[in-house]
Amino acid sequence: MHAPVELADITADVLARIRDRAPRVHCITNSVAQQYTANMLLAAGAVPSMTISSEEIGAFVAGADALLVNLGTFDIERKSAIDVALGAVAGKPWLLDPVFVERSPARAQFARELVGRGPSVVRLNRTEFASLSGDDSAGGAPARFAKVHATIVALTGDVDVVTDGGRRMTIANGDPLMGQVTAMGCAGSALICAALAVEADPWLATLAALSAFGVAGEGAAQSARGPGSFAGAIIDELHGLDRADLRKRLKVS
Repeated sequence: MHAPVELADITADVLARIRDRAPRVHCITNSVAQQYTANMLLAAGAVPSMTISSEEIGAFVAGADALLVNLGTFDIERKSAIDVALGAVAGKPWLLDPVFVERSPARAQFARELVGRGPSVVRLNRTEFASLSGDDSAGGAPARFAKVHATIVALTGDVDVVTDGGRRMTIANGDPLMGQVTAMGCAGSALICAALAVEADPWLATLAALSAFGVAGEGAAQSARGPGSFAGAIIDELHGLDRADLRKRLKVS
């Protein structure tokens, strides 16, 4: 198990690799989230791409370093794009963000099918986990789900939980304003994808990305006047985040 200072250093190293290598993350995401997600990736040093055109998404994904599959906009075009993208991902890391699966049986069923296609990470909140898994997020259910499906479960909320079925850590960083900005969760998932592109251990990559995201959120809240200014401030905070900030603020256990 990693100590807070050690995880802060791992997070700083992952951020440095993202900034150095500028991995490209292809994002199939909510239509209202595309611009904000792209700006968050750029602030971290990654490169976003967003097309869902059936004529070109295969080529875009084949040339990308990681793939985000977000179900926030659940339409025929995106369903088709997801199928093509997963056929082209060719062993590269990809993340499933099953947004609002609790609100739609069709969306939940599609998400379950996608879990069967081997995502590196499933990032979701506790309500979404209960709908997707049929189990409560408390106790050992997330670890069991991760182990059965050979994936990382990243449960996000007031306290984030990251497990691979054996290892488990919690992150207590963040701010309530993060829940009041459209696309914040989508952008956080994209940041995990950027970390997956440069860190071979998906559990550590997920921990590093969520740690950076939470610390940046806390820093942004100190100067924000409300959700509007916070939305820009967290992008600035992520862009300037360094080892000293992480060592000072990171709260993991």
